[in-house]
Amino acid sequence: MTDAVTKIIAIDDDPTGSQTVHGCLLLTRWDVETLMEGLRDASPLFFVLSNTRGMDAESAASITREICINLRTALTRMDESGAPIQPLLVSRSDSTLRGHYPVETDVIAEELGPFDAHFLVPAFFEGGRVTRDGIHYLMVDGEPVPVHETEFARDSVFGFSTAFLPDYVQEKTSGRISAVEVERFSLADVRGDLTDRLLGLTGNRCCVVDAEQQADLDGFARQLLAAAGQGKRFLFRSAASLLTALAALPPQPVPAAEMATFVRGSRPGVVLMGSHVGKSTRQLQHLLAETDAVGLEIDLDRLDETERPGTKAAGGDPSATTGPTLPLVADLIAAVETALQQGRGAVLYTSRGERQFATKAERLAFGDQVADLLVRIGQQLPADIGFLISKGGITSNDTLSKALALRTARVLGQVHAGCSVVRCPEDHPRFPNLPVVIFPGNVGGDETLTEVYQRLSSVGMT
Repeated sequence: MTDAVTKIIAIDDDPTGSQTVHGCLLLTRWDVETLMEGLRDASPLFFVLSNTRGMDAESAASITREICINLRTALTRMDESGAPIQPLLVSRSDSTLRGHYPVETDVIAEELGPFDAHFLVPAFFEGGRVTRDGIHYLMVDGEPVPVHETEFARDSVFGFSTAFLPDYVQEKTSGRISAVEVERFSLADVRGDLTDRLLGLTGNRCCVVDAEQQADLDGFARQLLAAAGQGKRFLFRSAASLLTALAALPPQPVPAAEMATFVRGSRPGVVLMGSHVGKSTRQLQHLLAETDAVGLEIDLDRLDETERPGTKAAGGDPSATTGPTLPLVADLIAAVETALQQGRGAVLYTSRGERQFATKAERLAFGDQVADLLVRIGQQLPADIGFLISKGGITSNDTLSKALALRTARVLGQVHAGCSVVRCPEDHPRFPNLPVVIFPGNVGGDETLTEVYQRLSSVGMT
C-alpha cells in the first residue's frame, strides 16, 4: 500500500479562510469529482466553500453533512485507486468567533470521526486577533480588547457574551461541554513540548489554544502533525493563521506589491461591498475621500421593485442574456459603465448599518435577498473591468460561486495581509483572467481598502 499523503481540508464557512495561503484551490462545489480534484491537487491544502455563515443552523448542518458524506466517498475512491489520503480536517470560521459552532464540528465528527480532540484556535495575526490566558482579543489601535466588547459580539445571529474561550464553549454548547471540561493550551504550553499531552487526548476532547504570534502556531502545528503521524485524529475549528502553520508554505511567488501585474489592461476596477460592519463603513468612507472612484449606493429600500423583462448584460457578451432585471440593477450598471468611460473605478455598496429584525429567521431571509441582489449586479458588471474587489465574506462567496460561476479558483496570494487574490480562468465566458480580491469585512484599518484599491488601480488620487 502506498503511504498516505496528508492533505489539509478546510471546510470554510465563507471564502476568507484562504487569506494567509497561496497556490491552493478553492472549491465552490462539493460533488465527489470536484472533491477528488482537490485531493489530487499538488497543493498540501484546499478549501471547500460552504458559505454556511449566511445560513441558519439547520441549513448549515445539512450542507456540512453533504460535504462530509461526499468527502468520505472521495477519500474511499482515492484509497481504492492506490493514492490514499490522510485528511487533516479544519472547520475554518471567523476570527471574531461568529459562526455555527458547535453545529459544524458536531456534524464533521459524526460523519468523519471519531476524533481524539477538537481544537478551537481563533487567533488570526494578520487581522489583529490574539489569544492569551484563554481570552481572545482584537487589537484596536495597538491595544488588546476582549472580543466580546467589540461590535462583532453583538451580531444579531452569532452574538456571544464572553471572550474567555472555555466559557464561550459552554455558552455555545448550551452547557453540553462545561467550561471546566475544556482543556487549555497556554502560551507556555504551545511554546514547549506537548508530545505526551497530544498523544493522551481521547474522546473528542475540546481544547482551546493560546497564540500571540505566528511562531506559536508554527511550533504547535509541527507537534500536532507529529501526533497525527502516530495515529491521533484531530479536528480543528480555527481562523486562517493555523492553516498557515499546518501548510508550511514558502513565500508567495508574486509579492503583494506586484499584484497589479494581474490587472487586465491597466483598466479601472470595481469594488462590490456587501459587508455592513463599522470597519467596512469607515474603509468605504476613506476610499471615497482619497480616490476618484465613483461611489454608488445600492439602495436596499428598492429591493421590492417590479422586475423589467430580460435584457442583454452589459459589455456585449451575446451569451450573457439575463433574466428579469431589477430597475435598481440596471441603473447601477449604467452608472458603472459611465464611470469606466471616464477612466474612473466604481464602488458599489449596500446601504450602511445592520438592520434590526424581530427574529434571526427574518434577518437571514433579508440577507438572502441582499445576497441575490449582489449576485445579479456581479453577473452584469461590464465585461472589460480591470479587477474586482469583493468586500465581505458572504458577498465574496456568492461572487465566486454565483456571479462568476466558478467551480474552482486558485489563490494567487495576498494583495494585503488578510486579502487574497484569485483569478478567473482564461477560458471564462465573460471575465477571462479577471483578478478578484476576497476582502473580509473585518480586516485592516480604515485605510486598508484604499491601499488595496490603489495598489491595483491605475486611477490616480484626487
